[in-house]
Amino acid sequence: MGCTVAITLVIAAATLIVTRFLYVLHRTGKPHKPRKPSSSKGSAPQPLSTLIVLGSGGHTAEMINLLSVLQSDRFAPRFYIAAATDNMSLQKARLLEENADESSSSQFMQIYRSREVGQSYFTSVLTTLIALAHGLWLMIRIRPQVILCNGPGTCVPLCVIAFLFKVVGIRWSSVFYVESIARVQRLSLSGLLLYKLWIADQFFVQWPQLQKKYPRAHYVGCLM
Repeated sequence: MGCTVAITLVIAAATLIVTRFLYVLHRTGKPHKPRKPSSSKGSAPQPLSTLIVLGSGGHTAEMINLLSVLQSDRFAPRFYIAAATDNMSLQKARLLEENADESSSSQFMQIYRSREVGQSYFTSVLTTLIALAHGLWLMIRIRPQVILCNGPGTCVPLCVIAFLFKVVGIRWSSVFYVESIARVQRLSLSGLLLYKLWIADQFFVQWPQLQKKYPRAHYVGCLM
């Protein structure tokens, strides 16, 4: 009797998880409709807490360029995350916020890399686990409504965690991925993973041939 009850509970739990998983996949890519304050009908929608993932080199330059034309009052507070060894990206983000005189609504954080350049695959297993644990802690702390990223490998574990949060009902984070302008013929590894796994809610490319190759992507032209 007890064994039958246990099996029934397991089947019910598995069915619930699969149903929720399929629902999340169905909702992924649908436009996000933020809730308006109930007190006033005509007022603007509430700002969305936003996680911005930065990467070294051109990734940060492209992201800063994108953020400079973003409606900052619609995406607040803003949380900037870069790899623990990438101090330059956070400095550029701080400068952007200071020039906009909105640094009070932003926070800057660092996350461990899963693997450094030249690191052995054996030791990278441990560092990957550490990076995942750190990413999970940051996501629990931030629980953003929007995630903006454009290619650094740092964004992949954060976006995967965000997807799992959707499945278990912790927080619905809309993931917006903008592929780097340097990717002309094929996606980066980060972009390919987020596209193939249906993790990105909106996927943008800057070259028309990429949109033809990946039909769920949106061609937006060159943003630089």
